[in-house]
Amino acid sequence: MTNPGHLAESDAAELKEIRAACPHLDATAGHVRDFAAMMRDPRGDGLPAWMDRVLADDLPALHSLVNGMKQDLDAVTAGLSTPWSSGQVEGHVTRAKLLKRTGFGRANLDLLRRRILLRT
Repeated sequence: MTNPGHLAESDAAELKEIRAACPHLDATAGHVRDFAAMMRDPRGDGLPAWMDRVLADDLPALHSLVNGMKQDLDAVTAGLSTPWSSGQVEGHVTRAKLLKRTGFGRANLDLLRRRILLRT
C-alpha cells in the first residue's frame, strides 16, 4: 500500500523481484497505481482510457471492477473529477451509529438524540 517512491531500498528491490516473477501481478500493480493517481489528482477524464487498458489485459478481478464501474460511469467519473467529498457526513453517521451501539438497545430515541447533540 505504500507509495513505491517511499520504500526502503531492500523493500523496493524485493517488490521489483516479485513483480518480475509474475506478469499478472505486475500488470495489476500498474493498473492499481494508475487508478490511485486518478484518485489523488482528480482526473476523471482519464477513466475511460484506464478502463480500456484494464480490459485489454487478462485480469478477471479487475474486469469485474471495471464492469461494476460501467454500471454507473457518470457517478464514478464525477467522483474522480470533483473536489467534493462526503467524508464529513460519513464521519457523523459513523459516530451516530457508534453512540447507538453503545446503548446496547436500551436507549430510546430521546436519549440517543441527547447523546448526539451533547457530544463534542
